[in-house]
Amino acid sequence: MSTNRVIVFDTTLRDGEQSPGVRLSMDQKLEIGRALQDLGVDVVEAGFPISSPGDFEAVQMLGRELREVQVCGLTRAREKDIDVAGEALKGAANPRIHTGLGVSENHLQHKLRMTREQALEVGTKAVRHAKNYTDNIEYFMEDSGRADRDYVYKVVEEVIKAGATTINVPDTTGYTYSEEYRALIKGIIDNVPNSDKAIFSCHCHNDLGMATANTLAGVLGGARQVEVTVNGIGERAGNTSLEEVVMSLKIREDLFGLQTGIQTSKLLAISRLVSRLTGMVVQRNKAVVGANAYAHSSGIHQDGVLKERSTYEIIDPSMVGAEKSEIILTARSGRHGLKHRLAELGFHFTEERFEDIYQRFLAVADTKSEVGDEDLQGLVSA
Repeated sequence: MSTNRVIVFDTTLRDGEQSPGVRLSMDQKLEIGRALQDLGVDVVEAGFPISSPGDFEAVQMLGRELREVQVCGLTRAREKDIDVAGEALKGAANPRIHTGLGVSENHLQHKLRMTREQALEVGTKAVRHAKNYTDNIEYFMEDSGRADRDYVYKVVEEVIKAGATTINVPDTTGYTYSEEYRALIKGIIDNVPNSDKAIFSCHCHNDLGMATANTLAGVLGGARQVEVTVNGIGERAGNTSLEEVVMSLKIREDLFGLQTGIQTSKLLAISRLVSRLTGMVVQRNKAVVGANAYAHSSGIHQDGVLKERSTYEIIDPSMVGAEKSEIILTARSGRHGLKHRLAELGFHFTEERFEDIYQRFLAVADTKSEVGDEDLQGLVSA
């Protein structure tokens, strides 16, 4: 099922909330859910209904409140789980049930304690049962990245026959390398006879720092759904970052030829909202939304950016909702950066006077991590 539109499936409220130390209230979940809908995501995974009364309530509430997105509930491949999710999603405008099982030998032996045949039977039965509640069924094959390819192909074929419309191919442990993951997605599409009847989804974890790269590789392999979280929050090292994937697709549209429905100018705002409500601080050098993402302290970089922004910035800050690039004055800043900031403050000097200020600026800068406006006022008035 090929298209140039990539579906954005956000799991901030399900997988993201599984981050150690994160606990969101119902009001906070609703605030984030509304912001995700406003951002333009296609699917909000709202929780795991059978896991707790709180998760059931969250899925039920978001299903009722969010009318412009698909609201998804996660289940294990068990009838009881699916029944509870079906009940929670009863009031949703466009409900999705997300069910599945592990497919790697590791998961089959150590976690599920099933044979391949048993797991396949349980999985297809779960999909058929979910059809009692909705035709919008996603099937996850946990630990696909470490699974036998031929078995994966068989599972995909059978669960599509049973009624699954989206197939989630998770790299559950962040184990795969980008070319492997791309080949996995492409291999499924090329080798499964009914693959044209489903959308394939990337769900990558960041244990080796590869989540964004692997997700984009999966998209190049033919996946048309990405499973992401705001700020990349999630268990262990986190999930794939929504803002990184979305901006990669946008900035490199020449390579991917694909679009999402995300309003990118709202990315910084939702990043800050999720950070504030979860208590998970965004590292300063985080791609796209970090505090330093559009800040320049090196004199060489400042000189280039002040002459032409694209010399060192491939993202215009306004594209993600940031006001502008920042010139941070440090001991590594050059004359161009200092002159620019002084001009912003309303100061213009002869070259001789400026050179005197610049030398005194360097002396101050060597004693501080950053030279602020108050320091500059002092240098000018000295």
